[in-house]
Parts: sequence; structure tokens; C-alpha cells
Amino acid sequence: MKKSFLITAIAAACLTGTALTSCESKQDKVQDAQENVNDAKQDLKEATQDAANDLNAEYPAYKNDMQARIDDNEREIASLQEKLSKSGGNRPLDPARQRKIDDLKQRNADLRARLYGYEKEKSDWETFKREFNHDMDELGTSIKDIGKDNVK
Repeated sequence: MKKSFLITAIAAACLTGTALTSCESKQDKVQDAQENVNDAKQDLKEATQDAANDLNAEYPAYKNDMQARIDDNEREIASLQEKLSKSGGNRPLDPARQRKIDDLKQRNADLRARLYGYEKEKSDWETFKREFNHDMDELGTSIKDIGKDNVK
């Protein structure tokens, strides 16, 4: 009997303690939620600042490298155009190749505009860099392929 009374008393004490500690006022809940929101805002601010610092550190060097590649592309396109127009004697380039060369010039100019436009838009750096490198590589391949005759 003493044992069952003791177990009942302990169970009642535990239930009373649980009930008292779990009762939280609405004001306390609101304050906790506000603290969580403030913490999240601070984390977002820090992450944005870190991303801006990464951009500021990496972008100038990347921009200089890509600017040099774009300038090289312009020189290659100009020499390719000169070489192709000389290979046919005194006659001008055929219209199909001239269109391809004009397309290469336009793509190169578009890449230059995208490179300088990134400073204003500040999109995702890794995505921009991956896509820009892909486009630069494609343009380089196109420049090399235009001079080849694919006729077998």
C-alpha cells in the first residue's frame, strides 16, 4: 500500500511539474519568435556580406582574364577574316563565311557586354562564371572551326 501511494505521489508530482513548466504565455512565444526572426535576418545579412566580399575578391581578376581572352578572340577573328579573303585571290569572302565571321564578332561583343554587365546585376557568381566560361569555350571552338573546310 505504501508502495502504490508513493508511486502515485511521484507520478502526480511529475505531472504537476510538467504542466507548470509547459505553460508559456503568448507574449513569451511572440518574443521567442521575434528573436528567431532577428537571428535569421542577421544570418542573411552576414551571408549576403560574405557573398559580396567573395565577389569583390574574385571578380576583378576574373574580369581581367576574360577581357584578355575577348581581345585575343577579336584579333583571331580579324586575322581569320584577312586570311580567308586573301585565299580566294582578289574576290571577297563568300557570303556564308562572311555571315559566320559577323556572327563570331557579335558573340564576342555580347560576351564583353555580359562581362561588364555583371557588376550591375550581381547574380549568382558561380552560375555566372560557369556559363560565361562555357560560352567563351564555345566561341573559341567556333573561331578555330570556321577556317577549316569540312568537305571530305
